[in-house]
Amino acid sequence: MTTQEEQTRSQLRFPAGFAWGAATSAYQIEGAVDADGRGASIWDTFTKTPGRVVGGEHADVAIDHYHRFRDDVGIMAELGLTAYRFSVSWPRIQPDGSGKVNPKGLDFYKRLTDELRGHGIDPWLTLYHWDLPQALEDAGGWPNRDTALRFADYASTVHEALKDHVHTFGTVNEPWCAAFLGYASGEHAPGRREPESAIRAAHHLNLAHGLAVQAMGAARVGGCVNLYAVTPATSSEEDLDAARRIDGLQNRFFLDALLTGSYPRDVLDDLGMDLDFIADGDLKAINAPIDLLLVNYYSRFTVSGAPGGKASAAAAPTETASPWVGSEHVSFVNGGRPVTAMGWEIDQDGLLEVLTRVARDYPPIPLVVSENGAAFDDVLEQDRVHDAERRDYFDAHLRACREAIGAGVPLEGYFAWSLMDNFEWAWGYGKRFGLVHVDFETQRRVMKDSALWYAEIIRQNRRYEPTDS
Repeated sequence: MTTQEEQTRSQLRFPAGFAWGAATSAYQIEGAVDADGRGASIWDTFTKTPGRVVGGEHADVAIDHYHRFRDDVGIMAELGLTAYRFSVSWPRIQPDGSGKVNPKGLDFYKRLTDELRGHGIDPWLTLYHWDLPQALEDAGGWPNRDTALRFADYASTVHEALKDHVHTFGTVNEPWCAAFLGYASGEHAPGRREPESAIRAAHHLNLAHGLAVQAMGAARVGGCVNLYAVTPATSSEEDLDAARRIDGLQNRFFLDALLTGSYPRDVLDDLGMDLDFIADGDLKAINAPIDLLLVNYYSRFTVSGAPGGKASAAAAPTETASPWVGSEHVSFVNGGRPVTAMGWEIDQDGLLEVLTRVARDYPPIPLVVSENGAAFDDVLEQDRVHDAERRDYFDAHLRACREAIGAGVPLEGYFAWSLMDNFEWAWGYGKRFGLVHVDFETQRRVMKDSALWYAEIIRQNRRYEPTDS
């Protein structure tokens, strides 16, 4: 090994016990939407509505993980993962979103978690990754306060059934997306364009998190937020205000609520609406003590409040409204960085920025990078996918993680998004994030070069188990 290679390995060594994982979500991979008593979710309805998903695609089969989970766990073991983050399908557990529990749904997750533990892989369970039972949407969805109460009941049910199988539970994945893409822009299910409903949904998703933490009692529980570094396009007053607004609605609205029990006053002023749906005691419930914060990071936002800003390369795949309630005038501009196939700018420094910010500005709490990854235009040739861009993306972001640890950030794990190519929401199957290539016709799995690289990084860290920070 050359001196440069040795230096590279040393820079990517992490503290002992660091969780090395990959992540997925139920609707994107499981398929089997009609199997074993599963009820309908809002994404089942959304994908069957013309014009909602590119090419009219849906996840009725997805990558058939429901039937192939043992083989998929075998791939995880081959990668050397020490942890796997997955979500539970609420309509698979409670077909109507409340009341009667479907034992076959719980049995699937018992089998999955047993298989993981049998390979020495720690299951990290997420309770909600956007697949709300359609029956609850029909009753009003997340803008309806009762949905948060139903979620607490569901959380208690899952915890009681799987507490001997799972030691780390996440509550709501990326509440910003569920609220603002689902109820303001209409890009995600249920596809509503109702700005006031989106704010109600955001609050009730936060409340659902807090009530679930309480309902699960002594479980090791984390909240999950998707954070962005936000930069003004210029130093003008308009651009500085735009950055404050977007940072407020994307980051502080959720961080402040979960970690300090308050909403930012400036964000509430930006919204300019009656907030009578925030009941006494809600913020105290949202601020229920948690054991860790799960941070999803993909990119940086560069924003402008001036008219006529240059459009960013990133865009929704279908016709949508603005998700930025109260700040619809803000434009997202190209910061001049390389972009992924999603049009998202690649900026590992933004990951370092958000991790150090949380550690600096909020009460002490262990952090985990629970999603980080990139889509590129992969090509399968002779059973290989030479995805050097994705490998470089992971390499750069892991270096940012290592730098954060060196700066004193209590970072305890990293989960690549995603384990395998899958159904990418409104983009259908056209965008591939996976470490593992999936042929969606045959369901054949092939490890990409990035997976082989990641496996070697994990192997080196498990071999040396460094204790320095």
